[in-house]
Amino acid sequence: MAMLNRVHLNGLRAVETVARLGSLSAAAGELNVSVSAVSQQINRTEKQLGRALFERTASGLVPTEFGTVFTARLGVGFRELAEAMMLANETTQCTLVVSVAPAFASKWLLPRLSRHFDRHPNVLLRVDASVRVADLDRSDIDIAIRLGDGKWPNARAELLVALEVFPVCAPVIARKLKSIEDLAQTCAITDERSMINWESWFEAAGVKPITFQKGARFTDPMLCLESAIAGHGVMLGWQLLTADALADGRLVAPFGIRAQSGLGYWLVTSPTRTESRKVRDFKAWIREEIEATMLRFGSLEPAD
Repeated sequence: MAMLNRVHLNGLRAVETVARLGSLSAAAGELNVSVSAVSQQINRTEKQLGRALFERTASGLVPTEFGTVFTARLGVGFRELAEAMMLANETTQCTLVVSVAPAFASKWLLPRLSRHFDRHPNVLLRVDASVRVADLDRSDIDIAIRLGDGKWPNARAELLVALEVFPVCAPVIARKLKSIEDLAQTCAITDERSMINWESWFEAAGVKPITFQKGARFTDPMLCLESAIAGHGVMLGWQLLTADALADGRLVAPFGIRAQSGLGYWLVTSPTRTESRKVRDFKAWIREEIEATMLRFGSLEPAD
């Protein structure tokens, strides 16, 4: 520890940031200082260490062999420091930041949050409703709920629920659907950004794909859901998006056939952070809520 007295902490921060971001200007932006200040910090640190950390090239600074190893260790150290500061902050304000897509937040998570508030009254919950894939190592997000195959770089992913897809529509539309072939007389409500498609459902149903009538097209699954509830046609839905509307009768799943999509909702955390108590508690709570939803969802199957 005594060796740390040889080098100023701000210099080490500058070295780690330049190595991580790849340029003086990017590092200056993150550290909120000038480019010349970052350059001076690096020069001063190299003199204090007696070792070159970067090679000066025409395209910018490139870590030396020693610099590569040195800055990697610095990165680990600064992440640990950040974790320590977060622990200190938790003693005065325990905030859980959850990143989740707006459709999931609005149609499933939000109606159930009061039970989390009741169970953990000391936890302040902040929902970052966004479809962007946040960098969990370099943000204040504690946990994300992502839709996909679970294969994201620099992330620890745990499957929450596998995504099953199936047609849903308003009761007035469902009454006209005596067989799957009747879908050809209905309009398809389409989410243009969706990762799921009808082919997998037709395959699960054991029939050839059917051509729908042209229907409304949206770029948001929430709008597709509301369009289906309004009786505009049939949409390809999934459990968590449609469970509440199916439970209260606004929607009907007319055929009782579900298809695996190969996707799922995943609980995603940083692989480098130690999980806090609030994250572990949130995971346990949301798994209970998912289980309750799936149990109720199973009872919504139409009778054969």
